[in-house]
Amino acid sequence: MSSLPWSNSLASALADKEAAGRYRRVRIRSGGQGVNIVLDGKAMLSFCSNDYLGLAAHRDLKKAFMDAVNAEGVGSGAAHLLSGHSRYHQQLEEALAEFTGQQRVLLFSSGYQANLGVIDGLMSRGDKVIQDKLNHASLLDGGRLSEAKQCRYLHGDMSALERRLVESNAADERCLVVSDGVFSMDGDIAPLPELLALAEKYHAGVLIDEAHGIGVLGAHGKGCLEHWQIESDTLPIMMGTFGKAFGTAGAFVAADEVVIETLIQQSRTFVYTTAQPAAIAAATLASLKLVEIDHWRREHLQDLIQQFRSGARQLGLTLMDSVTPIQPIVLADVKRAVQVGQALEGKGFLVGVIRPPTVPEGSARLRVTLSAAHTKQDVTGLLDALEAVLCINQ
Repeated sequence: MSSLPWSNSLASALADKEAAGRYRRVRIRSGGQGVNIVLDGKAMLSFCSNDYLGLAAHRDLKKAFMDAVNAEGVGSGAAHLLSGHSRYHQQLEEALAEFTGQQRVLLFSSGYQANLGVIDGLMSRGDKVIQDKLNHASLLDGGRLSEAKQCRYLHGDMSALERRLVESNAADERCLVVSDGVFSMDGDIAPLPELLALAEKYHAGVLIDEAHGIGVLGAHGKGCLEHWQIESDTLPIMMGTFGKAFGTAGAFVAADEVVIETLIQQSRTFVYTTAQPAAIAAATLASLKLVEIDHWRREHLQDLIQQFRSGARQLGLTLMDSVTPIQPIVLADVKRAVQVGQALEGKGFLVGVIRPPTVPEGSARLRVTLSAAHTKQDVTGLLDALEAVLCINQ
């Protein structure tokens, strides 16, 4: 049996987490991903998946995946720079470059690896990375890994960002501004027009994480940049994931030729990682077509968002300022959030219960995520369950 000399202190820390209502547990889903799932043997209506467009189990993705498995097998067997880069990977990179309006795209095996790789691949000691205070952990970790100087600014506060940029300009540092496009725990959208204008004024680079925006926002699903109608000549470096709206797995970085070639040479999470299976790239190509042509999915999703927000307001629930599928209900107290989540499960509804340190102290919440696979009846059922449970837990 493997153990550590300080196992007793680890066990004590785990006990403290459980007593504080912050203990995390892995649960087992049976069957496919979707809004109707079986979790730990119990049928649930799920409102905690990031499968925003309901594509994870789509027949076109399944067919593309199996066709590629039959053609190329399951594993890629090597890194992209060796023999792991298949024709499906190449086709996907080219299709995504056209979709995003960027010169080049580079595939990564996960969004976490993409964010680590792009920041560490472009920045080094003596540079500066300026990040929104509520950025995803992978962005913050990418900054630390790069050994560049790390600075934060208050969430969405462009005056605070400008002060950081003035400091960097005075020190004549190479500077990269980094922000989520849609913030994963609050659901709000970064003020990209102002952010990009400031970056241009102070000669800083910009990286935007579109994990929760790509596929969902904009008339054609191109994300926050399309939502804000950012012109093609001012596009920042963009990271997007496939495990959310696209319904598959993996990620990409879109940028100009120089940035992508630099990442191919210097991004350790690209160079030293086995390529994702070719079948995943093939399925993502099929998903990209649906993202582009199935406008009804985004339209239906927006209808559900409005229905949920209207109903939640009528119940007197505290919602955050979000027009995205991420709809947090702030309950503040950790133990109350856990109790409400468990009570909802007792009624057959699964929502995310988010606690510190994922969110700041005093802001524990239910994280409701909506999908185009939900029906209006599903949302009505959740609102009815919330009303019943919150009355019990007042």
